Amino acid sequence: METVNFEGDNPQPRFGHTICPIAPNKIALFGGAVGDTGRYVITGDVYIGNIIQKKWKRVEANGNAPTNRAAHQALQIEQNQMIVFGGAVGGGGLADDNLYVFELRDEVGSWQTVPVIGTTPGRRYGHTMVLIKPFLIVFGGNTGQEPVNDVWSFNLEKSPYSWSKLECSSEQPCVRVYHSSALCTTGSANGMMVTFGGRTADQSALNDTWGLRRHRDGRWDWVKAPYKNSGEFPVQRYQHSTIFLGTLMLVIGGRSNTVGETLPFEIYDTETSDWYKFPAIQRFRHSSWLVEHFLYLHGGFESETPNIPTEGVLKLDLQRRFQQNPQLLRQITIIPKTDQAVPLFIRPPPQPQPQKQQTPNIGNQPRGQALQQKDQDPNQIRLSSAQNNKNIRLANQAFVAMTYGPDEDMSSQVKKVAIDKLQDEHKKLGVGYQDPNQQNKSQYIETLCQPFIQNLLLPKDYAQIPPNSNMFTGIKKESVIKLCDEVQRIMERENIVLRLRKPIKIFGNINGQYIDLMRFFDHFKAPYDNLFNGDIDSQEYLFLGDYVDRGARSLEVILLLFALKLKNPDQIHLLRGHHEDAKVNKIYGFADECFLKYAEDIMDPGSVFQRINRVFEHMPLAAVIEDKIFCVHGGIGTTIRTIDEIELIQRPLQIVHDPKTYQQKIALELLWSDPCQNDDELENQPNPERDLFNNKQIQRFGANRTNKFLQENNLNMIIRSHEPVMEGFEKTSTNVVTIFSSPDYAGATNKGGNNYQLNIRNVNNQQDFKHHSQSYISSSGSLRIKMDGFRRSSIEKESLSEIHID
Repeated sequence: METVNFEGDNPQPRFGHTICPIAPNKIALFGGAVGDTGRYVITGDVYIGNIIQKKWKRVEANGNAPTNRAAHQALQIEQNQMIVFGGAVGGGGLADDNLYVFELRDEVGSWQTVPVIGTTPGRRYGHTMVLIKPFLIVFGGNTGQEPVNDVWSFNLEKSPYSWSKLECSSEQPCVRVYHSSALCTTGSANGMMVTFGGRTADQSALNDTWGLRRHRDGRWDWVKAPYKNSGEFPVQRYQHSTIFLGTLMLVIGGRSNTVGETLPFEIYDTETSDWYKFPAIQRFRHSSWLVEHFLYLHGGFESETPNIPTEGVLKLDLQRRFQQNPQLLRQITIIPKTDQAVPLFIRPPPQPQPQKQQTPNIGNQPRGQALQQKDQDPNQIRLSSAQNNKNIRLANQAFVAMTYGPDEDMSSQVKKVAIDKLQDEHKKLGVGYQDPNQQNKSQYIETLCQPFIQNLLLPKDYAQIPPNSNMFTGIKKESVIKLCDEVQRIMERENIVLRLRKPIKIFGNINGQYIDLMRFFDHFKAPYDNLFNGDIDSQEYLFLGDYVDRGARSLEVILLLFALKLKNPDQIHLLRGHHEDAKVNKIYGFADECFLKYAEDIMDPGSVFQRINRVFEHMPLAAVIEDKIFCVHGGIGTTIRTIDEIELIQRPLQIVHDPKTYQQKIALELLWSDPCQNDDELENQPNPERDLFNNKQIQRFGANRTNKFLQENNLNMIIRSHEPVMEGFEKTSTNVVTIFSSPDYAGATNKGGNNYQLNIRNVNNQQDFKHHSQSYISSSGSLRIKMDGFRRSSIEKESLSEIHID
């Protein structure tokens, strides 16, 4: 690490202080203890540091300032604002449990106390505080009597303001103090507060990692992070710091129960559960922050002088430190630039007869100019750092609200959303008001899905499933029929062409191979709520059809996917394949399986076989991802000109194998057509292999046909399944990608199989790649292919022109 020399009003050497970025290249230091060897003095001063100018400035602040304190927590809530809670005041005393907001405006600071009603977390020190917008989350610490593990939330956007103690039904971390917590903002742990280490009640150091997240229905729960048994394990520590770089949690400094022990700089990858170790950064009770790929440290103690706090700023170039580790180096290339913070609103409780007073500056109004809106609350305090700038600027976030009546309080349903994520917000909004009928419906859906998911979603236990076991124990035929009824209602509301966004995983043919579907879910995470093993809160799933026939467990596959669709209708997407047709699956095994497992007459309209096939008739036929990638089971055939023509097809749709109308022909070709087998075949070719009913209606589409379709529809790529390919993945020179997720199709094993994961990024550019069967379109930035399971190899593509195989 290198020392960065700052000029100006350099703070005294200190420990137990906080430093948080409050604007691009601007940090705020508050509090801490100065002095040495037992003669420590607790402070309450504020210093502003400019990273570019390398200069400190001590700021005098007016208003209701907090008492001097250390071992507290502070973080940014908007540009040029930070909020402070808790801490110790020295002599065994604790700071009060108020929330204090500091605002810097025109180089002048001011303090405000946030008005709070009801119970608070109480006085404490050595706790952590994280902002999961709009909630402040306080966890653990020491109350002066004992360490605790309670969790409290504070909604910054809901007035009157109050603390809420979170009651989590899941397994919880043990009591701890001097631990660390940080917010992950990308990957499968996106939106999760991740807590590491600390010291528990018997004074022993900890090395466990926990994640706290909020569900869409408002529930909070903890999940313990997995560590790989064959990999590195972290060192037990406390009085350290953690910070996130992409999906990587950096663990910096700290100390253990062994006096003088040197603790390595460690990194936990929340995507792979791997730990990495680097040479030690010997600091504890310090502060740390990130600016792009530079890690900064200030203050604290060094191991060699544990009683004398340090001064100055240290900087570590993580790009240089990770130079020999491509897995970690990749995160540096995808981290976003520092965003401008978006205003939070804090309103005091209404007063009976508010006095007229000047409204604080809002937006670009000159300071002192009162708002003229008739409905403006004159007691509203806006925590804003907006500068007096008359230029019009486009905000990078928007307010989203849900309300159901003119007199209803909607404050609990207001949130801020990044502009580029706004169109997906309907998937993530809170539940809002629900009448009793809707609540009962949700409970009914949950109860209906539960036995299917409990019995069939087994990504960690698939290897122990006996070959001929009955997996429908406790699942009656009546439940299957009800499941089909509900899934059909969802599909009836969906468009026949889905419009989807990244990140999204794409699966090819499954063909009744339930065990291999579980193998996929094991290696690449599964669509359930546990964010360390599942990713349904951060990913969508697209299946390209052919769920039944050929394999021995078609019912297990389709009923599990139906249950997942019902539970997560906006994240699970099921396209129709050519085997989702009663004329076909009556021949190739699905009818026989229904007969054997449910002892039914498949010709009975009330049979499981007939009911599932009626759902198939309502399935969408295609999907478009990011307006650039066309996804379909078979292909584009020779007839369709524009995607809009698919929208004219009516459902329920029975596939006509000797079509008489234009729409019948399009539907047949979407499910049955293939690209030409050789790239040099420019024109369409006969396809007798697909002429199952001897109607001579199916052809292979050539390169000229593909290029014209892509150009006229402003597309870059076609992703389809339908035909087995030896490596599970194949791409033509015209950007037609075939993925096949059935490694033992019809008893002939695909070489290399199908549990590959493809990350496609920058989808506006045409790209070269090969190998696949499950594709994954990420929101981050480059093309990455991972292969695991059958061959346990990996493919990494950092440039868009070639593939590197490790």
